[in-house]
Parts: sequence; structure tokens; C-alpha cells
Amino acid sequence: MTHPFLDLPPLSAAHFASIEDRVARLLDTLQDVVIMQGEALLPLEGAIRGTAGPGTTALNVITGPYGQTFGNWLRDCGATVIDLAVPFHTAVTADQIREAFAEHPGIDFVSLVHAEAATGNTNPVAEIGEVVRAHGALFYLDAVASIGAEPVLPDAWGVDLCVIGAQKAMGGPAGVSAVSVSERAWARMAANPGAPRRSYLSLLDWKERWIDGGRTALLHAPAQLEMLALEACVERIEGDGLAAVMARHRAAAASARAGAVALGGGLEPYVYEDREAAPVATTLRAPVGVVASEVVARALEVDPVVPLAAGGGALAKEMIRVNHYGADATAGAVRASLAALGAALAEKGLAVDVEGALRAVEEAWR
Repeated sequence: MTHPFLDLPPLSAAHFASIEDRVARLLDTLQDVVIMQGEALLPLEGAIRGTAGPGTTALNVITGPYGQTFGNWLRDCGATVIDLAVPFHTAVTADQIREAFAEHPGIDFVSLVHAEAATGNTNPVAEIGEVVRAHGALFYLDAVASIGAEPVLPDAWGVDLCVIGAQKAMGGPAGVSAVSVSERAWARMAANPGAPRRSYLSLLDWKERWIDGGRTALLHAPAQLEMLALEACVERIEGDGLAAVMARHRAAAASARAGAVALGGGLEPYVYEDREAAPVATTLRAPVGVVASEVVARALEVDPVVPLAAGGGALAKEMIRVNHYGADATAGAVRASLAALGAALAEKGLAVDVEGALRAVEEAWR
């Protein structure tokens, strides 16, 4: 059996390294960038297990479900974990980070999610980075949802471990991901006896067998199709211009929020403040007495291709997500989502203004 995707020549080390270089330029970083051969949970977990151990005191910021996962990994590594949890409809502040340092001066590791696609909030990483840098802690950032939707600048912000994935705002594949690693983070891993080695989770393997060797021999056979898809994804962003891609996501978020308010029926933005709302996705609070997952299911029956989802877990009862990222960062996707939601809410006897919502989308899109 032959097929264009099955008859490709092997991906060379030089080609692999060139894709890493393009990702580094996307992040505007001089740090080492490692592309790992799996979904972003791979480097997210690998970076924690590489740098945290029994001697670590970690400040783990929880603004959504991923922050909870990071805390579990840190505890599993033997770290002392101080959780800083804020309501999911808001963002953490630099002052809250500063107060945590004052109360726990031994903190030497900070874990934070930049944008929570699951809850629709985004955190002020630039301001937080200044506080973390002044304290001297290692800074770990999950930028999987934010890259491509808003600025992600690990060098400027003092981020030591910045993990990204291409499957959301970048509009690329889910099967590969990347992490930028500072010299401080490499040193922390090298000194950590519990850091994974000869393991799929090991960043040190990539450092010692790939980077230190001049990137001439890959650790294992790369995920060929996913790597080529990532290259095409970055090439498309370079062609459009990162600023233009981010502007589309900002416009999608602004129009989704404005349209939801105009739609009425008791629907309202889940994240209260515009400045705390992530441009990658807009979360909405379902009307009182209405189950969000039921509304989403009915809306998808009305229009099966709209980028709608209910919140995960307990949030399925109250949260609706408009996932306007990647190819869906368009006015058309936002309009179609609100129209389908309006139809579903109207069936429940709620008074909605679909035409008003569509006008609000057009007025807010800029």
C-alpha cells in the first residue's frame, strides 16, 4: 500500500532542529527550545519532575483545572506545595504572588497557567514575572492555550520553563509540543537526583543527547507527520504575522463577550472583567435554572460544527465555552455559535435577541 503520507523520507536531525529554531523565534527566546514528541502534558509533567523534588518549596497558582494537576505532580515529586487558589472567574495578581512570598520566603518554584482555556481567564504574566524574578524563584509557565492568542515572551518575563502546544490558537497539531528552558532550569535539573533520565519524560535526555551534541542525532524516531504539521503551522503564522493572528483572537473574544450580553436570556460572561478574559476562548455562565451541558448539546444539534463545549467536570452545569481559537478565530464562528445558543435557549422559553447579538458581534469585531 502506498500513500503520500506513508512514503515520506525520514525527518533528518537538521530538519528537526530547524523547526525548533522557528518555534524559538515565535517565542522570541534565546533559551534552548526542545520539541517533545507528544501532547503538551508530556513537557508539562517532564519539566516539573525534572526540576522539583523533596527540597523544593513550590507556590502553585490555581486559576483552573490545570493548576490543580500541577500541584498533584509537585506533591508526587516530594515538594512542599503552597496552593494559591483564586476563583475561576478571575485572575491572580502580582500582589497576591508578592504576599505569598512574604508569608513563605522559602518558595523557590512558581507554577502558573498563562491562559486557562477551560475557564476562560488569563493571568498577567509580565507583572508576575517581575515579582518572581525579584524573589529568585524558578518560574514555570503553561502557555499552551495562550501562544498565538496573546504575547508569550519567556525571556522578557523571566520564565525558566515555558511550555507551549500548537493545537489551540496556533491552529496546529496536538501530537507535538515544545518547552523553552533557561540555564537556571537546566542547572536545577542537573542537580536533581530525582530528575527523570532515559525516560520519555526526561528533558535532561534532550539536553545531554541532543543539545549538547550539537543537535546532530535524534534521541528516537520523530513523529514525522506531526513535526511537518507543526512546521506548516508555524510557517502559516509567520506568513500572516503573529500580531495579526493575535489580533484575530482578541477580536473574537471581544465580539463573543459583546454578543453574549446582547443575546440576553440570562446568559453572561463567566469571567467578569474584560482584562482578565482570555482571547483564546470565551466562557459564559448559563442562565439560572438552565444546565449548560444540555444547552450546548441542543446547540450542537442545531449546528454541529460550531466551536461550543460545556465546562468540564462540575462546571458542566454552569459553564458554556465558545472555543474561538485557531481556524475558529473568526467573526463567522462567533456569530454561528451565538445563533445556535440563541436557538437552544429560546426552546427553553427564554427571551433572546439573536439579531441583536449578531449586530453586537459585528460592532465589536475590530
